Amino acid sequence: MTESDLLGRAKALLPAMVDSVEALVTVESPTEDVESCEEVVQAAIGVVAGWLPSPARAERHGDRPVWRWGPQRPAVLLLGHLDTVWPRGTLLRLPFSSDGARLRGPGVFDMKAGVVQAWAALALAGVDEDSGVGMLLTTDEETGSHASRTVIADAITNARAVLVLEPSADGALKTSRKGTSWYTVGFAGRAAHAGLDPERGVNALSAAAEFVTACSGWGDPALGTTVTPTTLTAGTTANTVPAQASLTVDVRAWSFTEQSRVDALVQGWRPTTTQAALTIQGGIDRPAMEAVQSEALFAMAQEAAGHLRLPPLEGRAVGGASDGNLTAAAGVATLDGLGAVGDGAHADHEWASVPALAERAALTAALITALVQSRG
Repeated sequence: MTESDLLGRAKALLPAMVDSVEALVTVESPTEDVESCEEVVQAAIGVVAGWLPSPARAERHGDRPVWRWGPQRPAVLLLGHLDTVWPRGTLLRLPFSSDGARLRGPGVFDMKAGVVQAWAALALAGVDEDSGVGMLLTTDEETGSHASRTVIADAITNARAVLVLEPSADGALKTSRKGTSWYTVGFAGRAAHAGLDPERGVNALSAAAEFVTACSGWGDPALGTTVTPTTLTAGTTANTVPAQASLTVDVRAWSFTEQSRVDALVQGWRPTTTQAALTIQGGIDRPAMEAVQSEALFAMAQEAAGHLRLPPLEGRAVGGASDGNLTAAAGVATLDGLGAVGDGAHADHEWASVPALAERAALTAALITALVQSRG
């Protein structure tokens, strides 16, 4: 089968792909609602039966449902998620719709269209249970994949490549992602009357302010490292020295080295202007997905796009993190952003391109075929 045949077959699948996207989008699946996530996993098992030669299965890891097809530890893993940021009831305000050019609805771009593209790609590539190709969909990616990390780590035990079906960046594939670190810093002081005897108090808010001043200088604009205080709570009444304060800090960096540098600064900081006690929770959450882990797969994707006579592919570094950060940090070649072409992740105007469903399904199928053929 030539590449033009592959793209033509993908285009013939467009009506079925649109129907499958609708079937997923109309099952709302906010991350924090485990029952809803169980429903979307079951829906996905039903829908994918029309795409693949063997059934998918539902698993439970910790308190989270997981969707899986193929080997437990494949050589090539397609990775994604079925949860969204949208609360139940959003469909009443933002119903699924298609005008032939764009699909709309909560989670259509991030990332239910990408899930369907992956199913179509597997069908186009003609893989089966013995191909060494598998697919894993989690249900807690939007809140950090904390329950799913173990199953992801196990799934890539024998992997040579991970293809992540997260949405593209204006059509570009995601060749590197910033790493994320999160901190909650607690400050414990001592309450006192702000008018009668403030000197007897230990001001936790002042300690938090000192930390904010310090950490604001820990970023490195030249390297793209950002350290951002994001939320602060403190105090009880307007006339009481605050005995407690809590601060959250968001750190983003293009390299694990930079994440480690900032982590050492956070963990080692102590207040100098007050006697407030300090507690630090959190740390490096998702290590950076560095470009070296994607370059070989991106070159394969560019070659495949040329054979398919698609527009030249671009690679882009993006600030957000995904589960691709986890697989790349484990040393597995990872290419991200193979999912939907569109815009509006987490926003009311979220949409996915209908023609691109076929183009990206064909591209992913070509990548799968090349990886299977190169096995061994």
